[in-house]
Amino acid sequence: MKVLLLSAYDADSHKRWRKGLVAAFPEWQWSALTLPPRYFSWRIRGNSLTWARGEAAQTLKQEWDLIIVTSMTDLSALRGLVPEIVGIPTVVYFHENQFAYPISSDAFQSIEPQLLNIYTALAGDLLLFNSEYNRRTLIEGAAKLLKRFPDCVPQGVCEEIERKSQVLPVPLEDKIFEKKKNMADFSWNHRWEQGYQGKVPKDSLIISWAARWEYDKGADRLLQILQSLKERKVSFLLNLMGQSFRNSPREFEQIKQEFANYLLVVGYVEDAKTYWQTLRNSHVFLSTAYHEFQGLAVMEAAVAGCTPLVPDEQCYPELYPEKFRYINVDNAVGKLEASAEAIKREEPLFKMALDSFSWGRAKKLYDECLSSL
Repeated sequence: MKVLLLSAYDADSHKRWRKGLVAAFPEWQWSALTLPPRYFSWRIRGNSLTWARGEAAQTLKQEWDLIIVTSMTDLSALRGLVPEIVGIPTVVYFHENQFAYPISSDAFQSIEPQLLNIYTALAGDLLLFNSEYNRRTLIEGAAKLLKRFPDCVPQGVCEEIERKSQVLPVPLEDKIFEKKKNMADFSWNHRWEQGYQGKVPKDSLIISWAARWEYDKGADRLLQILQSLKERKVSFLLNLMGQSFRNSPREFEQIKQEFANYLLVVGYVEDAKTYWQTLRNSHVFLSTAYHEFQGLAVMEAAVAGCTPLVPDEQCYPELYPEKFRYINVDNAVGKLEASAEAIKREEPLFKMALDSFSWGRAKKLYDECLSSL
């Protein structure tokens, strides 16, 4: 089968899924067109023009058995500009949708990204979502947006989207499920030079947090949790990992100043092995995100052996049992305090099995979906 894969905003999670998909089906003939994840507003509206009238035009016009696109692709416009692809079965993979993002105070509020989600969903033949939360919020959001139309509103749009959609999560690489015990040589020599420098106590709870340092990842909620842990005199250390930006929320700087003596690793851990070992040597992985459509970082940490602790909202209830979720800051602090007490007593913490999310297990489901077209 000859397959064209289009990733119009090739962010890290999109790239990871794209490469995993290609690797899972080496018997297929793949060609991929990607665009860098920057200039969001221009990229999502301009990708069809870039591809249809740029260097990629001849690639698009080849004969394909199947086309797979990410939801950032302006599929309806692309099919209009390149009529050769109109009759080719097309799958749209939704890593996220533009209806469920929390609104930043600095963001210009436009309905354009949301309309593009609707157009691309209608133009695709099969719609795949990484979580039911993602699928549901797109359909519900589309319904609300269509009600805002002043007139000439077509009927059955949301029903059509729902009818051809299903949930198929992003799998994790098989290699991370290999149980590697040779961690004896691990040391915290990659720790933050301005943070905790003493010997890491065996009876202290080690928490890892990892995400982009942006407004939607809950820096304010993280700060509140840390302040409460400190007030309760809970013995803990924190790995505050992830990529920071010029406009990252101020709470991250406050955490670095207020909790310097509690911080081990701070910032982006570039080396994958070092990041993995950091997770392997942590007890709990904490998410404070205000929006998450699947949460690959939490899943990866759980596979590494961390106990996940996630908000009781967004995609998390469909993925994690109640004991791994918290309903508010006080509840999160209580569960972390209980984990810290268990560590002192040398008792094991609850673990989460996620073997079903490996590519080895998920390949059959992907094969059935993609081949069905």
